[in-house]
Amino acid sequence: MGAECKYEVAQVAYVKLALHALKHPAAAVNGLLVGRLLDGAASPAAVVSVADAVPLSHHPHHLPLLPTLELALTLVEDHFAAQGLAVVGYYHANARRDDADLPPVAKRVGDHVFRNFPRAAVLLLDNKKLEEAVKGKSREPVVQLYTRDSSKSWRQAGSDGSSQLTLKEPSTNMVLADHVTTKKWQQRLVEPRATCLK
Repeated sequence: MGAECKYEVAQVAYVKLALHALKHPAAAVNGLLVGRLLDGAASPAAVVSVADAVPLSHHPHHLPLLPTLELALTLVEDHFAAQGLAVVGYYHANARRDDADLPPVAKRVGDHVFRNFPRAAVLLLDNKKLEEAVKGKSREPVVQLYTRDSSKSWRQAGSDGSSQLTLKEPSTNMVLADHVTTKKWQQRLVEPRATCLK
């Protein structure tokens, strides 16, 4: 379903989901991706533009139950609708540093988002790449893109060498590293004003 589509992630969304994972390193973290589908008139492929990320939970042992998730989806959709944005995906970071597999719960949440947005994406944070990025040693995205294929399975995109995922601003990893080294990230995640649903 997502093979003919490109995905771009805005700096604010990327930094927010990375900081969510950094703030809770011993827990699985997850959240929703908010954005829009851009018309493919300027390029042959449609583009899903991820504008923001909404952290949902961070818990070492379990993730939200379906009723909680459905409520979160409804609240986020309602909040961002006035801006012309919708829930376009889900992000997940595993609790273990060496775990780079998309867990079943992320696939199920992705399926739920897919029902309302057929080009939904699931972004899985790569904890090892995240460590390199915050040290300023990497410019590549710290997330792996998963899209749903025609067999209704979630597959990692780009494993054939194609690049379906781009960071909208090339300096995004440098901004992330700056937030971490200057401790701006602690203020950003603690201040009530900095919450995603301002």
